[in-house]
Amino acid sequence: MIAQDDVEFYKENGYLLVKGVYTEQEVEAMRGAIDRIIHRAVEANMDRNARWGGDHTPEEELKRVVLKGYHDVQYHDSAFTLAALHPNMRAVLSRLIGPNVQLHHSKMLVKPPEVGAAFPMHQDYPYFPHESHSMMAGSVHLDDTDEENGCLHVIPGSHKQGPLEHVGRHYLNHKEYPIRMGVPCPAKAGDVLFFNYLTIHGSEVNRSGRTRRNVLFQYRDPLDRPIEDKHVNWGQGLMVCGENPVFRLYKGAH
Repeated sequence: MIAQDDVEFYKENGYLLVKGVYTEQEVEAMRGAIDRIIHRAVEANMDRNARWGGDHTPEEELKRVVLKGYHDVQYHDSAFTLAALHPNMRAVLSRLIGPNVQLHHSKMLVKPPEVGAAFPMHQDYPYFPHESHSMMAGSVHLDDTDEENGCLHVIPGSHKQGPLEHVGRHYLNHKEYPIRMGVPCPAKAGDVLFFNYLTIHGSEVNRSGRTRRNVLFQYRDPLDRPIEDKHVNWGQGLMVCGENPVFRLYKGAH
């Protein structure tokens, strides 16, 4: 699925866009699953706006922006279990992480047309810090994305800086790290952007008339131990590639 040059690019830059990981039919299945999850959340009176607060966005704009986000979507629809274990994903992950790969968690992110909320620049590290920094996101694009509808921006090579201090452990100082500092990563539906959890990234508001839907899978080497018991769920640790070299009982802890 990827060449050695791609592996070297990822190591140097901390991200890699891989095109055509999923077929049109597989993308459509995940789109339908997202629609059904949101519908069930509304019916259960558990719908919510997952946008970030803070001074990174003017107050009046912050009041109107929206982000639909739910974690561990593989527990809600089998389309995401199949996606997380997709042969093309496994082919990439085994080259970028190694022969043994675990799923840490997943989440869906939906930026509605015209009001889809921004994500200020940040590292994912503060949310689930690990010892060896093998943690990697695979951001699955379910719509064509560009700068108009809030595609991801990354700062190449920023993963080499190590963990940085975040505002309230959520995002970096937006004056020091504005989103425009990053390189935009436009993509087509079915493409996947892989990036290390230390790579600085963010995205602008969706100002277009198009929806921007992504599903993000976080993967790690099973020997990479968490520094803190954060972002833990009862199904964590599904083996995606290879084996878990250490036998232990899984009871919902990292």
